[in-house]
Amino acid sequence: MTTTNVKCRHCGTVNRLPAAANGTPRCPKCKNPLPWIAVAGDDDFAEVAERSKVPVLVDLWATWCGPCRMVSPALEQLAAERAGQLKLVKVDVDSARQTAARFSVQAVPTLLVIAGGTVLARRAGAAPVATLRTWLDQTLTPPR
Repeated sequence: MTTTNVKCRHCGTVNRLPAAANGTPRCPKCKNPLPWIAVAGDDDFAEVAERSKVPVLVDLWATWCGPCRMVSPALEQLAAERAGQLKLVKVDVDSARQTAARFSVQAVPTLLVIAGGTVLARRAGAAPVATLRTWLDQTLTPPR
């Protein structure tokens, strides 16, 4: 299982986060929620993304993809804004071919929102952070 180093935006402490856990990550020093950004592949996608207790924004991307590199900071910003409420899981489609095939990825980046193991929304292509924020809000807000 991979880990990611995440700097707390409240106190500056660098924290090592597991890709999968039962709860949501908090800074051990100041107790504020941390942005949860994880990497998953074919072997651990189910554990890291589908079994998450919080909704997951999945970024299916490739190292050679310019738009993927452009949208990555926007996705990380959304993960920071929604620390404790959302998990960002990055999947390199060239390394995780089974996962890419399972979700019929034909263009990168492809973004998925998963909650409770179910895909709630999908979109292909890069977009500005405001557009992605609205898409997330519409996807994760229950209808009235």
